[in-house]
Amino acid sequence: MRRMTFLLIGVAAVAGAVAFLAPGTGHADQEAAPVFVTTIPAGYRDWKLVSVAHEEGNLNDIRAILGNDIAIKAYREGKLPFPDGAIIARIAWSYVPSEENNKVFGRAQSFVAGPPPEWYLQFMVKDSKRYGATGGWGYAQFDKDGKPALEAKLKTCYPCHEPIKARDFVFTRYTP
Repeated sequence: MRRMTFLLIGVAAVAGAVAFLAPGTGHADQEAAPVFVTTIPAGYRDWKLVSVAHEEGNLNDIRAILGNDIAIKAYREGKLPFPDGAIIARIAWSYVPSEENNKVFGRAQSFVAGPPPEWYLQFMVKDSKRYGATGGWGYAQFDKDGKPALEAKLKTCYPCHEPIKARDFVFTRYTP
């Protein structure tokens, strides 16, 4: 009987040690999580429109900013910071004149979305625990073939968004 008691105590001690150490190991992995996202969220083309924008300069593109349901709800309610699970997408196209439309108007005044630029698709994914080092946001960028950008390119995202920390690092305002 005594042997059985010692055996049970030993098994319980080992199980307790494993249970105690396991969460610590998982937590360390979470802190080491990269600040980038490597998969395109499913169904993003069906998300609601947040706003549109035109970038000049070297980019010279026109873009649509979309949000998943969590992001749209936060935008509409004016809720900052955005809740975990919010995802904001940016789809860009080159900004080109429409020769066809300009012929009708009789002057150059119409511009349309042209072919996508090299890095046409971007995402911001809110997960305050996983991406705590970057204000709670993970960043993603994909080329025309759907391949994710290299880590070095994505490390430039957070420093660019950092000046707008007061708006939870999000540039685009909601346009109802």
